[in-house]
Amino acid sequence: MSFAREVINPTSSNAIANTSERHRKLKQIFPGAIGALDGTLVHAVVPVDQQTRYRGRGKGECFHNVLAICDFDMIFTFVWAGWEGIAHDSRVLKEVAFNPTSGFSFPPPVLILVFTYKYYLCDAAYTNTRGFMTPYSNTRYWLADFRQQRALTKEEKFNHAHAQLRNVIERSYGVLKARFPILKQMAPFSFPIQRDIVIACFAVHNFIRKCNIRDQLFVENGENTVFSGIQGGENIGQFVHDIEWGLQDIEYMTTLRNQIASQLI
Repeated sequence: MSFAREVINPTSSNAIANTSERHRKLKQIFPGAIGALDGTLVHAVVPVDQQTRYRGRGKGECFHNVLAICDFDMIFTFVWAGWEGIAHDSRVLKEVAFNPTSGFSFPPPVLILVFTYKYYLCDAAYTNTRGFMTPYSNTRYWLADFRQQRALTKEEKFNHAHAQLRNVIERSYGVLKARFPILKQMAPFSFPIQRDIVIACFAVHNFIRKCNIRDQLFVENGENTVFSGIQGGENIGQFVHDIEWGLQDIEYMTTLRNQIASQLI
């Protein structure tokens, strides 16, 4: 796994020189965003006595839950695999983020005139708190929701812009799973080896991207590609906020979200 540690790591780059004008405009709306965070399900083969915990979608198949972060160049900067499929995304984030052995990288504060905080873009399964910006609840969010009618309110405009920029992680998962069919039909290795295979797939994905290798999957899933389907666990999209962040952290991000939304009027 030494190779994985070399190619899956937090990046300090915020470069947008090689992106489209549309992407640069989205980044201007969210200047503090340094990546997107989400969970996804990967097929797993587990013993019979453990299968109940790993049946994430009620179809008899077993999955384990993967939490990942990617930057806006479709490079994964953090991956944690192995959680049972029934685990809610927010629970996985809580356990991983506060596990000192996970290597999870919280977005850092930046001193300009006062301390401001970078953040990851997340969907509504997570908590809108310092370091993690989610869309407005009870408001249209998924990109498919805006195909028939454009965004009208400031909350809808915020959610639409948020979804377009956060879509990078769904596209990255799409490339990953298209390249490695084993993630959809895992071989019956021991579970630790299965987990290592998942991490290795992420590592190869990053290697191809970082080396600027001309790759058809990345071309097909570029900025103009929209994944409006649900890529994460079965509970994704529910507004469950069970992570015990501090009240000041939540208020900070709520205020910041409102400020961004007000600029979109």
